[in-house]
This record gives sequence, structure tokens and C-alpha cells, in this order.
Amino acid sequence: MNTSVPAVPAVPCPRGSLRLAALAVACCLLLAGCTGAASSGADAAAADGAGGTGGRIKVALVTHGAEKDAFWELVRKGAQAAADKDGIDLTYASDADPAEQAELVRKAIHDHVDGIAVTLAKPQAMRSPVAEAKAAGIPVVGLNSGIDDWRSLGLLEYFGQDESVAGRAVGDKLDALRVRHALCVIHERGNVALEARCAGVKKTFDGETRMLYVDGTDPDAMTAALTARLRQDSDIDEIITLGAQFALTAVQAVDKAGSKAEIATFDLNKDLVAAVREGRVQFAVDQQPYLQGYLAVDALWLHKTNGNVSGGGVAPVLTGPAFVTKTNVSDVARLAAAGTR
Repeated sequence: MNTSVPAVPAVPCPRGSLRLAALAVACCLLLAGCTGAASSGADAAAADGAGGTGGRIKVALVTHGAEKDAFWELVRKGAQAAADKDGIDLTYASDADPAEQAELVRKAIHDHVDGIAVTLAKPQAMRSPVAEAKAAGIPVVGLNSGIDDWRSLGLLEYFGQDESVAGRAVGDKLDALRVRHALCVIHERGNVALEARCAGVKKTFDGETRMLYVDGTDPDAMTAALTARLRQDSDIDEIITLGAQFALTAVQAVDKAGSKAEIATFDLNKDLVAAVREGRVQFAVDQQPYLQGYLAVDALWLHKTNGNVSGGGVAPVLTGPAFVTKTNVSDVARLAAAGTR
């Protein structure tokens, strides 16, 4: 603050008084300088707190994956790798029950996260919590499932495989292998991604496509159901499972039933890589779950820090399909052993 100093009358003063007056003026100037510096420091600190460079971004990843499922561990690893790179505080939660998954999203909103990544296996169950997140100003991206619904639900971006396209590619491959009777095994009833896979197979496969619904959370019950079906329908020459661990269950069922059916599957893990290498499973469709988790979290960081929107908010970012067969399985074996493929 600049103010004019009133003129001092030219009157004689004793020498001691002049000395005291000069000292007082110096003290006032020094005090004003200190006050100004302190004020500038406080302003800078306030600006830093409000400007966003002082705090870490918080992101919640909420999926429908089962606990300790190898596929979802890959998704989680990819998400954590992106979080570590970007300096994000990441929380992961999952529940196969759609109502419980919706509550996990609401908990993330209550925790005031900066972004949410969510799967849409049961899209309608996510409609309300996603709307609540948007109302709270929290961006939401989708991954893995719900490619037909993410835009109508108002999500910012989507990362995953077009399951219908992947299913049609499998149908074409079965034709090339001269398969005639395929059994598509769905391990979670009502999951839109799984239904789309089998529907895609049926659309392009020239042979007969049959369906079998099983409980994927109970391996013994699944083995029994699949064994019984193979004994009942002895003409089945191909089993299509929709998860790597279920393909290994199918191997057991084929042995128990004395069937000659071959096995193909969606998704990949290190045990499945070994099965493909040994010829126990013909091929796998890799949708790259590690990449899905990584891209979803990284996209929220890019949006928060740089305003980026992958796909322009109108197109999904596809992570598959890619076929893994006996001829190329060695290329991914090392990465699968490391837990990233």
C-alpha cells in the first residue's frame, strides 16, 4: 500500500530526538516488509491448496468380479500399475451381486473420490449410482462389460472388448476347424457380456450352437453339469467356455465323460497358457484384462489433469479380441507367468 507522508515542519529539534525519529521510521519500514512477505507466503499456500497440486487424486475401481478370481487380479494389477505411475490413491472393491456393487459405487461417492471406474455386467443396476456420481461432479468410466450401454448411462469413456465381435470371430474360427456341434457354457446368468459372446458365436457359426448355464462359483457343480451334458449329447465336438478357469474345468469334464470334444475359451491366464501349449485347449480369446484396468485408471488421471477423453466420448477403446493358439502361445507365456497377461 502506497501513501503519501505528510510534510514535517522545519523546526529545530535536539540531536537525540532526531536519532529516535530515524530509528522509528526504520522499524516501521522493516515491519511493513515482513508483513508483506508473510502475506505473499500465505496467499501462495492458499493457492496451492485450491489449485490441486498439493493433494493426490483418489480413484475407485468397482467391479463385479469374484474374490480371488485370476482374471480380476489381472484387471486390478493393471489398474494399480497406472495408479503407481500417476501418483493416484486407488481403492478396489468388487461384488458379484449387482445391488451390492451399486452400493460400492455409492460408498465411493460418499468418500469424495475424484473418479470412478466401473464394470457394467448388469447395466440397469448401475444406472442410478452412476447418475448420482455425475450429479456429484465425479467422472465415471466403464471397463470390461457394458459396451452397448456405457453411453446411454452417461459414462465418460469405455475400455474393453466388443463381445459380440469377439463371439463372431470365434464362430468363424470354429467353421475353419470344421466343428459341427458347439456347446457354449455360460457361467453367470444375466451377464450381458457373456450372453453377447455366445450370441456372437451363434451368429457366424455354420454348425449348431447349444447353451449350458452353470454356476461358475461352484467348480464341482459345474464339472458335474458339464459331464452330464457331454454324456447326454455325445455329438458335441466343441466346448466354448467364457473364462480361463472354466476351460480347465471343461478339460476335467471331457475326461470324466469320455468325450472327444475339443475345448476353446475366452480369456487367458498362466495356467491356461500351459493348457494351450500342451494341446489340452485349442485356443483362447485374449481381451487383455491388465490393459483394461490400466487404461481405465490412467484415463481418469488424464481427464482430471489434462481434460482428455479417449474415443472422444463416443467410441469405445477396444482391448481385444486376440487369438492365442499353440503356434503363438510362447509369445505371451513369459508375460502370463509374470501375471500381466
